[in-house]
Amino acid sequence: MKDMTCYVNGIEVTVPEGTSIFNAAKEANTKIPALCYHPDLPAWAACGICVVKLENSPKMVRACAAEVTEGMKIITHDSELHQVRKTVIELILSTHPNSCLTCPRNQNCELQQLAAEFGIREIPYEMNIPEIEKDTSTPSIVLDPEKCVKCGRCVNVCQHVQNVWALEFIGRGDETQMKPAGDIALNETPCIKCGQCSAHCPVGAIYEKDDTREVIRTLRNGKQTSVVQVAPAVRVALGEAFGFEPGEISTGKLYAALRRLGFDVVFDTNFAADLTIMEEASEFVKRFVKGEGKIPMITTCCPSWVDYMEKYYPETIPNFSTAKSPQMMMGAMVKSYYAEQIDKTPEEIFHVSIMPCTSKKYEITRDEHMYSTGQKDVDVVITTRELARMIKSAGIDFAQLEDEEADPALGIYSGAGTIFGVTGGVMEAAVRSAYNFVTGKNMDRVEFEPVRGLDGVKEAVVDIEGTEVRVAVAHQMGNAAEVMNRIKAAEEAGEEPPWHFIEIMACRGGCIGGGGQPYGATDEVRAKRIAGLYSDDQKSVARCSHDNPQIKAIYEKFLGEPLGEKSHQYLHTHYTERKLYQR
Repeated sequence: MKDMTCYVNGIEVTVPEGTSIFNAAKEANTKIPALCYHPDLPAWAACGICVVKLENSPKMVRACAAEVTEGMKIITHDSELHQVRKTVIELILSTHPNSCLTCPRNQNCELQQLAAEFGIREIPYEMNIPEIEKDTSTPSIVLDPEKCVKCGRCVNVCQHVQNVWALEFIGRGDETQMKPAGDIALNETPCIKCGQCSAHCPVGAIYEKDDTREVIRTLRNGKQTSVVQVAPAVRVALGEAFGFEPGEISTGKLYAALRRLGFDVVFDTNFAADLTIMEEASEFVKRFVKGEGKIPMITTCCPSWVDYMEKYYPETIPNFSTAKSPQMMMGAMVKSYYAEQIDKTPEEIFHVSIMPCTSKKYEITRDEHMYSTGQKDVDVVITTRELARMIKSAGIDFAQLEDEEADPALGIYSGAGTIFGVTGGVMEAAVRSAYNFVTGKNMDRVEFEPVRGLDGVKEAVVDIEGTEVRVAVAHQMGNAAEVMNRIKAAEEAGEEPPWHFIEIMACRGGCIGGGGQPYGATDEVRAKRIAGLYSDDQKSVARCSHDNPQIKAIYEKFLGEPLGEKSHQYLHTHYTERKLYQR
């Protein structure tokens, strides 16, 4: 690929062939405003705010979709371009509700920011706000189509990145709407509740269902023992809401903030990630070494991926690990093992999860196994974004908090537990323990580099004392289809499966890029969050789940052994074929 030299407002810039004008301008330290553009998505020039001029041409072009050519001379800002852009923003605002104060995206809205930057104080056009009801049919996300700016990001990410096709364009011209496919309720579509539509929406048209009121109300009444767990990916993203750099680890401040909010007990989901590995790695060894179960085995920590599999690939249900996700394992242990320790019944405990994922709100009621203690094992899930709002509303100066520790009963974790939050992390953690379970010793080097990084599908071979184990890792649902279709093709041809062990996560980068994380995730941000979790792993005293002393204790005192009777009661589940459309 050859380089192209162009000129942005007279500044010489050299970029690879195929670079858009929008990105070339960044090399000249020039920001071109846009609303529909997102670096995760193919540019399709919907909003028209990014128009620029080319020298000696009467036309304006849309910078996000136009590629630079050799010698191109680009004008990104002048009085005419300013007026055109301002007019487009004013037209968008004329069909947008003025409800900023009560909007979940207030002060974090790309349209609001553009209006402020262009100094818009009044709308010179007649207001025409469509009257469209909110869609609250899913337990995870809410659609508020009155606020839709028709940028198309949600449709693009749902169809072309996630390969789910739950959202689409309906109508034409001024009547165009982005709505659930078939113009039905979102919960009746193939939606997997991953929340990537909300993470990519520039305004408040799609957002997570807010469950903070229930949490605040229950903490205030004090009738139950309040227990909270914190997922791995939260610790490297929450700080962004308080001015921290992406990837900066804020675990100690996070524990402190949760106690300030009123939680009686603070546990860490990383502990349950270690517990998941004990069950999942044992299950893999049972299948691969003893031949008891179908190969390849596929991990099941991501509820959006499980939902996708049940809808699109139900024939692979026998391949799925029956191990619950760390969230649900922790839920079961809190209301059984820990409840016994403090002499409480499950009903006397209120258990909250802080998750990077909107789908986790759905997971806590997905089937009867999520009630393994006779009650909801996890009562409420709130996202990283919801927690940030709670901390701010409580007047907590997060940046100045002294670091605290989690409560030890279910709060100590290994490095393997913390890397669950990144793509490839579950596989790496499982390999570390599976190797030990087969050989009786730890790997000389526990870092498993081949499954790291942001490549959509990663393949590797693990040598377990002369036995080759072929593994694959995929993240972002569109990449999952590639993996599953290769498995299907091999089976139909009567061939050996291409892999023995597979990890799939619904969101790009894994949980660090979850649909409930702070807005503004790009690959640059994701890479920093990933680096933060690997740093946490590096600093850990124990790097393998089976070396966690509290994991050893919970099996000795309560569970017995991995895959045992009690483990199956509390830590395992099953899967069911589901229809793509629920009607």
